[in-house]
Amino acid sequence: MKHRSLLIALLLVASACSATADPTLTVRESTASPDPTGGTVVTPSAEEGTNGDGVVAEVILDPIDQESLPNGLAFLTLDWTTDWGKRTVDLSSIFVGINAPDPRDRIAPLDGPDYSSVADSQWLAENEPGVLLIMGDEAKFYPLSIMTRHEIVNDTVDDVPVSVTYCPLCNTGLVFDRRLGGETLRLGVSGLLRRSDMVMWDDLTDSLWQQITGVGIVGEHAGDQLTILPSRIVSFGSFSREFPEGLALSEDQAFGFRYGGNPYVSYSSSTAPIPSFFRDTLDPRLPALSRVVGVDEGGQVKGFAFEALAEIRAVNDVVGGVPVVIFWGDEATSDALDARIISDGAGIGTASAYLSTVGDQVLTFEPLDDLTFRDIETGSTWSILGNALDGPLAGETLGLALHRNEFFFAWAAFFPDAELWGANS
Repeated sequence: MKHRSLLIALLLVASACSATADPTLTVRESTASPDPTGGTVVTPSAEEGTNGDGVVAEVILDPIDQESLPNGLAFLTLDWTTDWGKRTVDLSSIFVGINAPDPRDRIAPLDGPDYSSVADSQWLAENEPGVLLIMGDEAKFYPLSIMTRHEIVNDTVDDVPVSVTYCPLCNTGLVFDRRLGGETLRLGVSGLLRRSDMVMWDDLTDSLWQQITGVGIVGEHAGDQLTILPSRIVSFGSFSREFPEGLALSEDQAFGFRYGGNPYVSYSSSTAPIPSFFRDTLDPRLPALSRVVGVDEGGQVKGFAFEALAEIRAVNDVVGGVPVVIFWGDEATSDALDARIISDGAGIGTASAYLSTVGDQVLTFEPLDDLTFRDIETGSTWSILGNALDGPLAGETLGLALHRNEFFFAWAAFFPDAELWGANS
C-alpha cells in the first residue's frame, strides 16, 4: 500500500467526526509575558479570536458532563482534571488522534534533552532540517528527525523555560515561553487534534493548548496566550557553518529510537484530495500540502507561497506597517516528511522572514546565490540566516520576524482572512 508507512506510524489514530464552526467570541486582555529575547514577539492573529491588539478570545462558560463530551473524548479523558466547561472553541472540533486510554504523552516529549556540539553531531546530514532557536548567546538546533518522534522539547535557553514544538501533520514548528501567570508550565502531547493540528496539554491544570497559535482552548487557561518566541526551520549545514559553537539535540535521548528516519513516509507528497485527519473545508488558493511562510507583524498576518518565493528568492514587503524581507534559498534542504530517510527527502529549500530595518535605515534585498543576499542601499552581503558577512554593515544581524513555515491547509484554516502572496488566484 502506497502510504503503509504512514498508516503504521499513525496506527493509533482514530477516525474523526466532522468539525463544526466555532461560536462567536468576545475578547479580553491577554496575560502574555514580555519578550525575553529582545526580538519581536507578536500575539498571533488567530482564528480563535486573537487580534493584533494583544487580546485573545474570551472563554465560553458552559458546564458539560464528562459523559457528554463528543467524538469519544469522554472515555479517553476520565482521569483528566480539565474543566471542559471553560473553553474558546466548540468541543466537536476536537477529536481523538491517539485512540488509547489516557493518550497524553503517548508521544513522549523530551523533558531533559541531551545535546552534542556541532563537531559531535556528524550523524546529521547537512541538508537535514531543524528548528533553530537563538536566545542571548545560545544557539540550539532541534532536528526534525527527533521532533517528529517527540513533537515537544521542554527546555531552558538563556535561563528562559521554553517549549520547542513541531506538529508533523501541519509541518508547524513554534517555540513558546513556558512561563504564565507566575507559573512555569510543562507542555505535553495530549493525543488530541484540532484541524489536524496538535493539541497540547499542561500538567499543572490539564488545560488544552492549540499548537499552531499557542492559545489555550479548553480548561483553566482557556483564552490565555503563550508568548511565541521567534524561531525558524533551517538546514543543519547552515546552522553548523554560522554557529560552530552551537548545540544540537543528541541522537542519544534515552528512548531507544534510531533517529534520522521519517515515520511519515510520503505524507508531504500525498495526492489525497484532503490531508490526513483534516475535516474542515480546504482553501482553494493553493494545493493543501504546499508550503507557506506565514508572517505575523504589526497586528497583521500575511502568507507567502513557497513556490513563488523560490522563483524570486528575496521578497521585500511590509506587514502590519513593519518592513520585512523573506529569504529563500539553501535549496537542498530536505523535506522531513517525504522519504524514509530524512536526508534522502526531496530538496524544498529554506525560507525565513526578517525585519528589514537596521538602525534607522530600511534595507532592500536581492539574491546573490543559493546562500547569500545583498542589500541595495549599502551593498553589504548577508547570509540566509540574516548575518552580514561583508560590506559596510558586516557584523550586523537582521532581527527575526515572527513567522511560521507550514502546510498551506493548516495556515489557511487558522488564519482564513489573511492575505496571501504568490497564489495563482
